[in-house]
Amino acid sequence: MHLRAKERVAGRKQGLFYGWWVAATAALGLFLSAGSIVVLSFGVFFKPLSQDFHAGRTAISLAFSLNSLIAAITIPLIGRLIDRFGARRVILIGTALFTMVLLSSEFVGSHIASLYIFFAVLGAVNGTTSPVPYGVVVSRWFDKRRGLALGLMAIGLGLGAILMPLFAQRLIAMFGWRGAYAIFGGAAALLTLPLVGAFLLESPAQKGLRPDGTPFNEKQQPTQMDQQGLSWRDTWHQPTFWLLIGAFSLAAAGLLGCIVHLPTIVADRGGSAQNAAVASSVIGIALLIGRFGAGYLLDRFFAPRLAMIFFGGAALGFTLLLAGSSGILALAAAFLLGLGMGSEVDIMAFLMSRYFGLRSLGTAFGFGFGSYILAGAVGALIMGAGFDTTHSYALPLEGFLFAMLVAIVVMARLGPYRYAPQS
Repeated sequence: MHLRAKERVAGRKQGLFYGWWVAATAALGLFLSAGSIVVLSFGVFFKPLSQDFHAGRTAISLAFSLNSLIAAITIPLIGRLIDRFGARRVILIGTALFTMVLLSSEFVGSHIASLYIFFAVLGAVNGTTSPVPYGVVVSRWFDKRRGLALGLMAIGLGLGAILMPLFAQRLIAMFGWRGAYAIFGGAAALLTLPLVGAFLLESPAQKGLRPDGTPFNEKQQPTQMDQQGLSWRDTWHQPTFWLLIGAFSLAAAGLLGCIVHLPTIVADRGGSAQNAAVASSVIGIALLIGRFGAGYLLDRFFAPRLAMIFFGGAALGFTLLLAGSSGILALAAAFLLGLGMGSEVDIMAFLMSRYFGLRSLGTAFGFGFGSYILAGAVGALIMGAGFDTTHSYALPLEGFLFAMLVAIVVMARLGPYRYAPQS
């Protein structure tokens, strides 16, 4: 029997490929990650924080931006640790630290400096629960179905974006913002740590398999796929790497900056606190669709073209907000922005692996995701400062619309994959 046919038969005999359990475990980790709890739910915490600390929107946005700045600085370092020691170890240690910081929220003082310290420390460990370590693990388990697996992984973050704002709204009403963060920390400690420890394996080599579940043959070592790709030194000398960084940073500034302030935008236009939370949940629904949809499509279409489509939808969302839309149209804008944000991280991870391989994926993706977070922090600060200065979000929205159009043009300049799926 032909070797490839033998591999297919062997793959069928072993039942469900273990890589899908790895992707599902990663989805749970992202559901209770800093992305869901700290970033995507921050809009719901915005007004309670402002009221508790008697601070303006720029001051509260600074807490978020400080968190993002620290995360952006540390995530590339975390990526290096992933490439050296493995993602599983980084996730377990980092998640334990993340839960401890959240539990410490009950001890945050009444001065705004204590809030800044709390969010800064959170930023230092955010990257250990981010799509970077989980994305590296999932990329090692899959090749032909890598996009779909990354999309399945990202469902966790999408569900977090839908449910966490609603949970946060209820918990804040019952226990205050400090109690809400502490409860989220306890949930992560009780669920994420034991399940990641039990089910998240570093590589298919630990099961004697190659990516996608086919057994390795006598002439091929099972770890070879993990080592394919450029070194970090070679990666950051590639013009394509900097084009990717530029495009995703421009998009992130507008998407994250606007999404953080969107509940406040809805409230300013006459919506209730519940309506503001619904706007965050609409973003979450769109983020879920964007993540899984992008993942499914990445295995079938050229990823830069998909990015252009999703970024074009986000540009339309900015246009709707600039037009002063409220009600249904504001929710439509939220949906389009959520689609753009939902697709962005999946596409980034996929493109990093296709253009530069798996050898230094942790560092490359960490650098890219760190830039993405930093740009989002700048975007959130620009939104807050723009409102405090002009009493309107119009000027920053115009800038973000232009930046998104530039990102679309940059994506159009990317060439073919260096590490295409193996036939």
